[in-house]
Amino acid sequence: MIGQITKIVRDIHTVSYGTIHYDCKCRGKIRNLRQVPVVGDYCEFNPDKLIIEKILPRKNEFTRPNVSNIDQLIIVTSVVEPDFSTNLLDKFLVTANISQIEAIICLTKEDLASPLQLSAIKDTMKYYQKIGYKVISNQNLEIIKVNLQNKTTVFTGQTGVGKSSLLNKLYSNLSLPTGEISLALGRGKHTTRVISLFDVNGGKVLDTPGFSSLDFNNISREDIKNSFREFQQFNCPFKDCTHTKEIDCNVKKAVADNKILKSRYENYLKFIERRK
Repeated sequence: MIGQITKIVRDIHTVSYGTIHYDCKCRGKIRNLRQVPVVGDYCEFNPDKLIIEKILPRKNEFTRPNVSNIDQLIIVTSVVEPDFSTNLLDKFLVTANISQIEAIICLTKEDLASPLQLSAIKDTMKYYQKIGYKVISNQNLEIIKVNLQNKTTVFTGQTGVGKSSLLNKLYSNLSLPTGEISLALGRGKHTTRVISLFDVNGGKVLDTPGFSSLDFNNISREDIKNSFREFQQFNCPFKDCTHTKEIDCNVKKAVADNKILKSRYENYLKFIERRK
């Protein structure tokens, strides 16, 4: 039989076949092939022996969180508590682009922000919309539900931004645990401990553990550069331009002319600097 891995706790892999769930272990040959099963994997399994026989090829995979066969990524980012971070947002967008996964930005906690804070972030979001990203609010539940139809979606983001709270509002029967912000640390306390895949209203949703950092250890500088989609609009005179120190670089000129968001360019420089 062919099923899909929907949860992994230690060496127990929950495999779903329709509405039936089987708690399975992996056959030794999978480990010998150095295959590491992840949530989202389709697999051949024996429902009587509760053994996974084979991991099927993935159409894509995402390493943080470690999931596979994803259609879209909803990046949940709070306006405050924890504070909005273009750095972490751009990291998610780069990794989504490299994995060829559509990314959607979802703002939360708008009601907790001051008018000045909210206005500044809304202006920033207009830029992301201009370069082709969809931006939604967690207050528009019906719009989110429409975007989840017939797709496998990962909800991800920094600890404490409200991923589980949002999913509970969308689908109250999930009853996912939620937490509060640590006042001492200024970030959320971890509430989601494992990655879980849920069937919800014509789509599949992954709730993932939150975190406060994301690295590019296995991503090349060229891939990072190509993931800043707006750079492609400004044809540089140099074929291999890195958009850093080159004279007459059109991307640098676009930043100076406010055609490229300054924080996006600054994040790009930070990202490639770490890959030297």
